Amino acid sequence: MAIWRLHGDGRHVERGAVVKPEERLSWGATIAIGAQHVVAMFGATFLVPILTGFPVSTTLLFSGLGTLLFLLITKNRLPSYLGSSFAFIAPITALNAGGPLTTATQLTQALVGVFVAGALLAAVGFIVQAVGTGWIEKLMPPVVAGAIVALIGFNLAPAAWNNFQLQPELATVTLVAVVLFSVLFRGFLGRISIFLGVIVGYLVAVFTGQIDFTTVNEAAWIGLPEFHLAGLTDPAAWALVPMFLPVVLVLIAENVGHVRGVATMTEDPSINKHTGRALIADGAATMLAGGFGGSATTTYGENIGVMAATRVYSTAAYWVAGIVAMLLAFSPKIGALFNTIPAGVLGGVTTALYGLIGVIGIKIWVDNRVDFSRPVNQYTVAVSFIIAIAGFTMDWGSLQFGAIVLGTVAALVIYHAGNAIARWRRTGADDGGPIPAVGQLGGDPQD
Repeated sequence: MAIWRLHGDGRHVERGAVVKPEERLSWGATIAIGAQHVVAMFGATFLVPILTGFPVSTTLLFSGLGTLLFLLITKNRLPSYLGSSFAFIAPITALNAGGPLTTATQLTQALVGVFVAGALLAAVGFIVQAVGTGWIEKLMPPVVAGAIVALIGFNLAPAAWNNFQLQPELATVTLVAVVLFSVLFRGFLGRISIFLGVIVGYLVAVFTGQIDFTTVNEAAWIGLPEFHLAGLTDPAAWALVPMFLPVVLVLIAENVGHVRGVATMTEDPSINKHTGRALIADGAATMLAGGFGGSATTTYGENIGVMAATRVYSTAAYWVAGIVAMLLAFSPKIGALFNTIPAGVLGGVTTALYGLIGVIGIKIWVDNRVDFSRPVNQYTVAVSFIIAIAGFTMDWGSLQFGAIVLGTVAALVIYHAGNAIARWRRTGADDGGPIPAVGQLGGDPQD
């Protein structure tokens, strides 16, 4: 385990320098930066349980606890906050026709999917720890990874509309606020535009008398979170597990990207060797949350923004953030307050948020200069997107495969099968003789 050493005088970060994961500033400064990380993660972390029907306080508890577990497993050398994963919204809400879960049975069944996804992620982490990440890059090259991330966001579009149309005026105000905050502010405030938009929409709802605070007034200030055990013995729950499997690919991409991002920003390539541990840690944290009623976790880009702005990558700040999140979880009144957020506010913010998930996938293509003149790339994206947006489903015996599963399978099959066929065409035909290659692999529109 890395033990923090004081950076410089503990009060300043020298020009051009960074506070490394194994360093820290004074404890006063560290606590202040940890508080910034709490604010950064808060807007997104509490939105996931609101949108899925999971208990907010429980999610906050396992978010903080998962962060501490992540730091321990990565030997205190990889700064990260584990907030609620948006990738799980689609498979979870699919259990209730695209809306938040309303029954305990639905919740315990969804928790099985979360638990299994976490176990698979941890298993991938052990493999990466042993053999490296090369096989991931071959299985899920940028065009496929971007498609999978994007289709999960676009698949949620109907859910955003369902809330938006209930209170269109309030939803519009919230959406406009989110957009304005994102374009008017740079740095930290711009990165929490979703959170600030929710606050604006909520305040408008308060002043226009659209919120009932009865449950908030009745809730206690201090109390235990609401725990639910995953329905691991429920056969119906296991039939739903395939819906959650594509999300594992998203979590892999997020964790690998996070590790590489931190390594780049700290100019310390040795951080990349912790990729396997990061996957194991996030998988373990997701299993823990799924086992007892919390939302699945993932590394958070919002907190990378805080690190980039402050140049402080100390894991000490994340210990502070994790502990604060756990303390907030023991206030039922805070959970009740979150549950008063009107549907219109959620509709406005998710219109932007779900679209941004799609944009993240597109950004993967841009950053990796994916060549869309290649038909195999075109169809990998085109088919998977239509499946996701239209909401295709397929029944196979007692199993039902949703749009995310089908879209993910389509992206993987089309890309790999298409490239295999193109390679075969370039190397020889049925008679064993070579055939002329038409440009690069898939480079010609007719290839």
